[in-house]
Amino acid sequence: MKLLLSSFLAVCFVTTTWSQDKPNTEGAENAKMPELVMVFTKTSGYRHQSIEKGVKTLRELGRKNGFIALQTESSEDFTPQNLANYKLVVFLSTTLDVLNDNQQKAFESYIKNGGAFLGIHAASDTEFDWPWYGKLVGGYFTNHPNNPNVRSAKIHVLNKSHPSTSHLPDVWSRSDEWYNFKNLNQNVTVLMNLDETSYEGGTNGENHPIAWYHEFDGGRSFYTGGGHTDESFDEPLFRQHLLGGIEWCLKRK
Repeated sequence: MKLLLSSFLAVCFVTTTWSQDKPNTEGAENAKMPELVMVFTKTSGYRHQSIEKGVKTLRELGRKNGFIALQTESSEDFTPQNLANYKLVVFLSTTLDVLNDNQQKAFESYIKNGGAFLGIHAASDTEFDWPWYGKLVGGYFTNHPNNPNVRSAKIHVLNKSHPSTSHLPDVWSRSDEWYNFKNLNQNVTVLMNLDETSYEGGTNGENHPIAWYHEFDGGRSFYTGGGHTDESFDEPLFRQHLLGGIEWCLKRK
């Protein structure tokens, strides 16, 4: 991963330098380096089949929207030097313990220095013994309904001023694996609330957030509970939901 990133940055530097040296080339003055987004997919527990589809989706969104999504499974990429290359780090259905103490400190410093985090689905099923991470992601996974674990439910969109929800209907019906949560951070802004009367297996009651955002410890954090299935990443509304979260994390909106 480090070698790939170094080579990529070197190519971008040469290309950008060459374009800047060209006299009066149309558009050269507006040339801009794409923003880099790390997509972290390490799992120490259950591994979601949809991870690969999620990575593909984030790459597609990046190509169309001016950022580059680079996947890594290696926790060794969590160093101050490497993290400094990224505007955003996505935890895509990571599970359980994925970073050691030094890597955790590096990521905390990254956020405190203005970095951004975006968690998808099982990002909340990660690092239960790292309280800072629990506050960053906004809550921890408890359990989900079974037999079947994927079922249709209604989501009430509470806040449509955010780019991740501005395109959604007031009530959004879709199928996914619906998490129940514990240790919910009361300082987040809830975007969507799961309607437990619309499906069986919810345990949070009337207050069942399923997507939220907040500014935390110097950086930005966005989380969505969707994304268990491959089909989630084919849904236009869900893809736009992800893109809006990314754009907010990148401080574009």
